[in-house]
Amino acid sequence: MSTFIECENLVKIYKIADLEVVALQGLDLIVKESEMMALVGPSGSGKSSLMNILGGLDTPTAGRVRVGHYNLLELSRRDQTVYRRTEVGFVWQQTARNLLPYLTALENVELPMALNGVRRRERREYAMELLEGVGLADRVDHRPDRLSGGEQQRVAIAVGMANRPRLLLADEPTGEVDSEAAETIFKVLHDLRDSYGVTVIIVTHDVMVAREVDRVVGMRDGRTSTEILRRRDGERIISDEEFAILDRAGRLQLPEAYIEELGMEDRVLVRLRPDHIGVYPEKEDEEEDEASDEKVEA
Repeated sequence: MSTFIECENLVKIYKIADLEVVALQGLDLIVKESEMMALVGPSGSGKSSLMNILGGLDTPTAGRVRVGHYNLLELSRRDQTVYRRTEVGFVWQQTARNLLPYLTALENVELPMALNGVRRRERREYAMELLEGVGLADRVDHRPDRLSGGEQQRVAIAVGMANRPRLLLADEPTGEVDSEAAETIFKVLHDLRDSYGVTVIIVTHDVMVAREVDRVVGMRDGRTSTEILRRRDGERIISDEEFAILDRAGRLQLPEAYIEELGMEDRVLVRLRPDHIGVYPEKEDEEEDEASDEKVEA
């Protein structure tokens, strides 16, 4: 698969009164075309800032970011609007942001196409196709208040796909539904990815999403810190592997649990071994370190 999204040394600084808040601190990220991945991390890790930038809702302070053939740092306001309408679909956690309460499911899905000037017959046919694809062919004439939370989110996914985007951004799409509805929502996202080739990025706090996507990128302090890769053979999961991410500047974020377990603070000792790099707490005795070197050489 070819590269679809490329972020290099991405920085985002928000100014609040006299304060500057650094949301992204030199973030690097590569996403392949038609990949289904998740961004996870605690509040304040930079997930939402990255999502807003990729969605054309915000502009980075510095760095480089490309989505398809778009350079997001060079877009005019008009180009940003075109980008949001044609390249990106959004699925928000809150139903009120996804659906208009006085429109039926079918009318909600048709609306983005109507705003883009799509003819009525064409948009009706494609809206029906999408609602069938999300398993709601029998609910097309129902308004949101007559749909369950899971059904509302599936309609929202169809709305996000209405203008045939190449990128679908989902913000906590299962955050307000039960586990059964969540499973259905993930199946729908997989099916749409397979049918339409859309790239899907899910932004969430839930690390259990790792079981539902191809790759999970963990964020911490405005940078990508860890990555879980899932390898499949058809429907069968072959392996899950977790990696720490080494960015272009050679920076590496150690897992917090490791840092706490070893009491690492401020500085660490780094030693080159024959087949790996060792990282040790500063308090480590140099004699013990030398003895370890001798053992390896022996």
